[in-house]
Amino acid sequence: MVAQLKRANEFVQECWVELQRVTWPDWPQLKNATLVVIVFCILVAGVIWIMDVASRFLIDFIMGIFGA
Repeated sequence: MVAQLKRANEFVQECWVELQRVTWPDWPQLKNATLVVIVFCILVAGVIWIMDVASRFLIDFIMGIFGA
């Protein structure tokens, strides 16, 4: 039990050291990256919506041919 606590303590200390080495983005970089992510999500949602509409149209067309 003591060994596990010691390893956990070492892990936390190593994590803290690594966090000190990280280069954190400044405010303009953060805003830019957030905007890129939002635009990308909107584009992906649009592509999925277009695929949904197209597949629904295709399925309805095929079902209409067979009278279903």
